[in-house]
Amino acid sequence: MEIDGRDFLKTPSVKTVRFGGSVAETLEKHKHGDSSDYELLKHQLVDPEIKDAQIINWLQEFRTCVTHLTKDHEQLIYTILRLPWLGRSQAVVDEYLAFLGNLVSAQTVYLCACLNMVVSHFTPKRVTICEGGVDISDSDDEDENLPRNFDHCHQALQLIIRYVPSTSRFLMPILQESFPFIQKSSRTLECYVHNLLRITVYIPSIRRDILELIIGKLLKLDVNASRTHIEEAEENRVQTQKAEEQSEECLFDMDEDVSADEPTRTTVMAHPVAERLDTLMAVLMAYIKDICYVDGRCRKQLFIGSFHVERTKELYRDLLTVFDKLILPTHASCHVQYTLFYLCSFKPALAEAFLDHLWKILQNPSLPAVLRQAAAGYLGSFLARAKFIPLSTVWACLDLLISWIHQYIDSQDSCGKQVCCDVSLHGPFYTSCQAVFYTIIFRHRAMLEANMKKGLEYLQSLNLERVVMCQLNPLRVCLPSITNMFAAITRKYQVVFCYTIIERNNRCVLPVVRSSAGGDCVTTNTNPLDSFFPFDPYLLKRSGQLIEPLYQVWDDLLDTEPFPTKRGQQGSREDEDDFLYGETPQAEGIVGLTPNSYDSNFRSPSSLGSPPNSLQRPF
Repeated sequence: MEIDGRDFLKTPSVKTVRFGGSVAETLEKHKHGDSSDYELLKHQLVDPEIKDAQIINWLQEFRTCVTHLTKDHEQLIYTILRLPWLGRSQAVVDEYLAFLGNLVSAQTVYLCACLNMVVSHFTPKRVTICEGGVDISDSDDEDENLPRNFDHCHQALQLIIRYVPSTSRFLMPILQESFPFIQKSSRTLECYVHNLLRITVYIPSIRRDILELIIGKLLKLDVNASRTHIEEAEENRVQTQKAEEQSEECLFDMDEDVSADEPTRTTVMAHPVAERLDTLMAVLMAYIKDICYVDGRCRKQLFIGSFHVERTKELYRDLLTVFDKLILPTHASCHVQYTLFYLCSFKPALAEAFLDHLWKILQNPSLPAVLRQAAAGYLGSFLARAKFIPLSTVWACLDLLISWIHQYIDSQDSCGKQVCCDVSLHGPFYTSCQAVFYTIIFRHRAMLEANMKKGLEYLQSLNLERVVMCQLNPLRVCLPSITNMFAAITRKYQVVFCYTIIERNNRCVLPVVRSSAGGDCVTTNTNPLDSFFPFDPYLLKRSGQLIEPLYQVWDDLLDTEPFPTKRGQQGSREDEDDFLYGETPQAEGIVGLTPNSYDSNFRSPSSLGSPPNSLQRPF
């Protein structure tokens, strides 16, 4: 735009108003004890009305004397680093980046201060609206320049790394300390995680540490949003919406029912912690897709783009390391483990590698029993729930599991002692048995549909009768829902008859096991993995739209009735994933599962750009 021949869109070239001498003169006077101009300089730099041209002039002068900006001028440097350079003209940004490069190369003592400044801009600023002297609003800044600001932050980091190659050693602690508190808004957490993941693209050496940091924070959210609480929050919202709709029907006489054919669906979680977790899981899964599929686009699980094998392998190794360190030992996480589930869906070799890794943990006697039990739980849950695992792989895994189970029974029979049903001693054995039962429940139809004779021969070759009738008595420890459904299926196909054992177990009291603290025996049955199947149905709505096409929900077996027990256990209910809905184990020693599933469509944001304002794909 020009007025009287002047272009007002360009940086003005007119001389700016300033007080005091040049920066070089001011520093020299300060060195000799005259600090008047020095203090005036700092005051002018913090002026909220400072103009672009003024910032550029100051930065140019600072660059010419950067070698003099030693540790003695720490407060001045901190003032410069607080200059509002983001959101300004490109000329200001370029000059500021040039100053940062000169500063860290000449005065590495300020490296961490520069890194802290850049990382502080990884989240949107908080905007407070006042009315009548009272704060009436406090929300995230939704400035349209936010994506551009994030781009400039990453340019600054890459520039610093170019001048100081050892930057990554100092950056990681700063990223950890600057991570927003998990109670911050979804938008704040989303932006920060998104920017952390962008760093891994140009500093791959710290990717594993960054993934560990992010997943550790996600686990804190995950365990603070239990499955029960999420379901209760969703149910309460549904009830509230129904009550509001009924109230509106009483107030208004509607000629047409607009929502009858197209019900309104929301992708926002009712539980606030689950909502934050959902947002971050969506960002993390988008990152996984972007790393594995170069220039890929995702639409209903159809990836268009080239699959990058080496990058996928490296990401898998990093995620597996984090899985072993953080996810596997964490009890009661419901969703974070689906990062590996999602990655393994890309190629059969990834799923097989994950299963092999779990198998090695399970059969390793030098590892803690709780980790081996967790590995067995992951094995069974993954085999049962992952649609992308071929039947041949399921058979191979069952062969390994059942062979190990039979060897374990042999070792107990050969010891010459009376074997008791003790979860604290035989935990990996019981979780392995439950993994086998659980896998057969979910996969038996696939085994039998193609070739009934071959399928039955395979099931009979497993010698399941010996397993259920051994002295260790796994049917007594496993979750009743699994025990009863397994009994119903195996009775239908005349593979194993379990009901005599189940009836006998129901008549018996809890077994006597040793107290973990020593001393007298106590009548309890403690299992640290009580009610934990890691790939129970995914409850988060937006990120869950990526999981839904890959996930095997419970298919109600109308022709198979679970054996009625004296405990009054319920049978499967229509439209529910849980084949024993609402059942709670009465004994602490029961190894269990839970469920429920969601669907829909999801567009994952690009992890290499800035976070979009919305994660929802328009319908």
